[in-house]
Amino acid sequence: MTINVPAAPMKERRRVLETELRAAIRSGRLAAGTRLPSSRALADDLGLARTTVMEAYSQLQAEGYLVTRRGAGTWVNELGMSRSAPGNRSSASHRLASTSTPACLI
Repeated sequence: MTINVPAAPMKERRRVLETELRAAIRSGRLAAGTRLPSSRALADDLGLARTTVMEAYSQLQAEGYLVTRRGAGTWVNELGMSRSAPGNRSSASHRLASTSTPACLI
């Protein structure tokens, strides 16, 4: 899976990250139970500020798409399955990438 985060103001980058992650969850490209990279790792891979990724994760958690346990990680919420398209799940490794640097979801 590829996410392009444009060179834009940080608020816009966060919105793009939220939108792309939300769409990946809804479509099943990020299946329920998939562990996301740490905010630090994803920020480094995408060339974003860690705060930007943390805010995106926090928003998606508030919407019910993600579950976060401090120090343990962030996962796609099992309840997110009802938002996903049926039969469109992928068990393969997923990939997030900016236009220049990839971020891997395993």
